Amino acid sequence: MKTRHFERIANGGITFTELGFGTAPLGNLYRAISDEEAEAVLESAWETGCRYFDTAPLYGLGLAETRLNRFLRKRKREDYVLSTKVGRLLAVCPPEERTGIGKFFDTPSRREVYDYTYDGVMRSVEFSLERLGVDRIDILYAHDLDVFNHGSWEALEAKLTELMRSGYYALLSLRDQGVIKAFGAGVNEWQPCEWLAERGDFDLFLLAGRYTLLEQEALQSFLPLCEKRGIGIVLGGPYNSGILATGAKPGAYYNYEPAPQDIMEKVARIEAVCARHGVKLVEAALKFPLLNPIVCSVIPGGQSVEQVQTNRAVLDAGIPDALWADLKAEGLMHPGAPTDPSGA
Repeated sequence: MKTRHFERIANGGITFTELGFGTAPLGNLYRAISDEEAEAVLESAWETGCRYFDTAPLYGLGLAETRLNRFLRKRKREDYVLSTKVGRLLAVCPPEERTGIGKFFDTPSRREVYDYTYDGVMRSVEFSLERLGVDRIDILYAHDLDVFNHGSWEALEAKLTELMRSGYYALLSLRDQGVIKAFGAGVNEWQPCEWLAERGDFDLFLLAGRYTLLEQEALQSFLPLCEKRGIGIVLGGPYNSGILATGAKPGAYYNYEPAPQDIMEKVARIEAVCARHGVKLVEAALKFPLLNPIVCSVIPGGQSVEQVQTNRAVLDAGIPDALWADLKAEGLMHPGAPTDPSGA
């Protein structure tokens, strides 16, 4: 698998595989899977050449990190890149009070406690190191600093401010000491990422679903700012929760919910252009973000061996340049979206 090297502050940098693996599904997201199934999925990802693994305390309330522990113990630490997240601590609670009921299944009884302070970041890192069973983590992302999770811009701004006044200095210290290589934020919206990039010395943003074949609004101001400051992007959710993989069929999901009619119609139009060029929608969706030179890796995740192998096969698909030109001509893609495979 092809790799992309990212280095911003002359500390040796990080070499990403173009396809990373997001472990939210291994936290029993939407359905429970066994430890053996999780192990098989991780083994399959490794066999495809994937060497970048992203996780978080939230995923299965610690379950994804502990499942990674078992898998990573068999690997040399220098052979893979590992990221996890800060901003949530997990508190023991009665089963009926646990976080993620109806979303995560068969997880430990824990409830999330948002904490973006200095001490909160340090405690979160310590807990993650124990769950993962490793002695270092390459990247830390401040998790879910977005309106989607905090309910309003006012509530979000209070959390953003808490991070910048407190937890940010923990992240800086960890990077300065060489404990981590890089830090940033893992977010579902580009606007809070831009807010942070304007105020701090961030390396990477894990942006979920906001720079895809369906959405390129981030090109208006955020991605140019990242390019100017040498900030890298890891792109999560390249299929926008599924619709760019399944197509605009009944029951398709967008942003974790059934897709609205306007999204269904736009995806159907994109799919029609892809069909004219003999390209599957899912192939164009996975390849598109990687055409932007500031994107270091795309992490679609997977809850089965078949999904992991499919993502790898899709990555190798050839896409004619004319496809991107036609999408722009029909107003289905931002005219400034990078589409040159050479990066020129």
